[in-house]
Amino acid sequence: MTAGEEAVNPKAYPLADAQLTITILDLVQQAANYKQLKKGANEATKTLNRGISEFVVMAADTEPLEILLHLPLLAEDKNVPYVFVPSKQALGRACGVTRPVISCSVTSNEGSQLKSQIQQLKDAIEKLLI
Repeated sequence: MTAGEEAVNPKAYPLADAQLTITILDLVQQAANYKQLKKGANEATKTLNRGISEFVVMAADTEPLEILLHLPLLAEDKNVPYVFVPSKQALGRACGVTRPVISCSVTSNEGSQLKSQIQQLKDAIEKLLI
């Protein structure tokens, strides 16, 4: 098996398809530019606890995946949509850092230019969870 084909951990649910992944990573990148992004599992946890998270993105190839499986539970508690993307490397690039990023949270900001895009993406993620 090549690197791109390894079986994704079944606990990584819901997993975005290729098209949605591109949309998610694109929005993550824009959120980083607008300073509306917190990188890493710990930071994502903080945004959820503070109620400032719009949605949470996690990497399905995290090893061991258990280190971020508290996030879907917390997100469900707080009614925040969450989604997995296949690659932590790609997520890191979208977050604008050279390191792999296993999870990030796009934070809310009242006068944000990204508001409508964030809303569209939240709707798309919520459809996955049905």
